[in-house]
Amino acid sequence: MVKHIILWKLKDEYSREQIESIKLDIKENLEGLKGKIPGLTDIKVITEGLASSNADLMLDSSFEDEEALKLYADHPAHVAVADEKVRPFTAERNCMDFIV
Repeated sequence: MVKHIILWKLKDEYSREQIESIKLDIKENLEGLKGKIPGLTDIKVITEGLASSNADLMLDSSFEDEEALKLYADHPAHVAVADEKVRPFTAERNCMDFIV
């Protein structure tokens, strides 16, 4: 199994209300990919970190293998969510992929 973890920091230009709406939209759309992409076995978005956190959102996803992760990266459903719901609102992205 391969884990794909992403941490995002949202852009500073949004109000508190906008941030909450953006986070919910990202969560719903990314978690909505479950069952649509072969090899994606689990996907969760955490939107409420502790005050000690320096990221606004975390994606925690699992894949059958590295090939499935590569398929996910280029899958049209994932690309659409990334391009429309994530990238326009995020200022920073950190990623770690690893084998479990």
